[in-house]
This record gives sequence, C-alpha cells and structure tokens, in this order.
Amino acid sequence: MVTREKIGMPLDEFLEQNYEQPFELINGERRPVLPNVAGHSDLIRRLFLMLYHFLSTKLLGEVYSETTFVLSDADDSNWVIGSRIPDLMVYMGNRLPEYQAAVPDWRTRPFALVPDFVIEVVSPNDKFSDLDAKIDAYLADGVRLIWVIDPQRRKAIVHAPDMEQPRHLAGDAVLDGEEVVPGFQVVLSELFK
Repeated sequence: MVTREKIGMPLDEFLEQNYEQPFELINGERRPVLPNVAGHSDLIRRLFLMLYHFLSTKLLGEVYSETTFVLSDADDSNWVIGSRIPDLMVYMGNRLPEYQAAVPDWRTRPFALVPDFVIEVVSPNDKFSDLDAKIDAYLADGVRLIWVIDPQRRKAIVHAPDMEQPRHLAGDAVLDGEEVVPGFQVVLSELFK
C-alpha cells in the first residue's frame, strides 16, 4: 500500500505560526511575508479605494487588502494545504455572502474561498521567482484575473487562465477588469503620480 505525505498543516497550527511570523504556503513551501515599504502600501491603499468605490456603488462585490485566503484539504476543512496573501483580492457577486452564510465561524479563520481577481504590487524586496510561483499558484487555484503592478518599472502584467501569454502594459495603457470586474479600468500611468 502506497501512502502519501499529507502536505500542509492543521488550521490551528497555521494560525499560531502565522501570528509569530506571517507566511504563505505555496506548493508545500513556507514563504515569509516581508514588511511593506511606504510606497508599496500607498499604491495598495489607492487601488483599494478605487476598487471599493467602484464595487460598492454598483453592488458588484467585495475587495480586501492583504487578507489571507487558504486552500483546505477536500476531506478536512481544518487542514490547510495552501495559503496566499494578495495585496488586493476581490470576490464578485454573491460568492462572499454565500460563503459567510455557509461558514458561521468565518470571522475567526482565513477565507477558505479563492478570489475572482487579485492584484499584486511588486515591492523592492520581491524576488521574481517567488512572485512567478505565486502567479502560477493563483492560476492553479482558479483566480480568474491577476494584475501585477511594478511601480519601480512603471509597468504592469495581466494574467488570466485563458491567456496564452501574459499581457504586458506600460505608459498610458489601460488596466481593464475585463469580464471579471466589468467596467473597472485604471490608466496605468495615473498610478505612478
């Protein structure tokens, strides 16, 4: 009989260890979450406010900033097999209210719900290989749209599961929520002012 090693950890252990040193669990590997620099946090705040205003006025969904979501074992919801902490994540439609209704203790645990849309802002201390692995993980998780915004290079990269190649943007190009967040658009150059 072949036994396989169970990847991940119990939820209570995950929470305790994250309290001591925040980390993401990607492909079975713990990746520490480093503190943000002020410019990184400022850009996240501005994007959050844009998304919050857009989503709340149109009643389209919810946005969260630097909030953990986990992937649970299919047979045990208290076993964490992966975790992510996107700079911003969006849940469209009724997905979040339905999750909250189905999980009465949702306030005391990370979201066990993959977002529809995430934004990552590249920080000066980010390693390309770690960010690339995280993008691959998001796509494997089922995230429908990913923006990676690089303020140092004043560029952005858009990823989606149905794209053969990521789309690279610069200058006055428009970041578009496409069919995931319809109508949400941001002129890239406006983010760097």
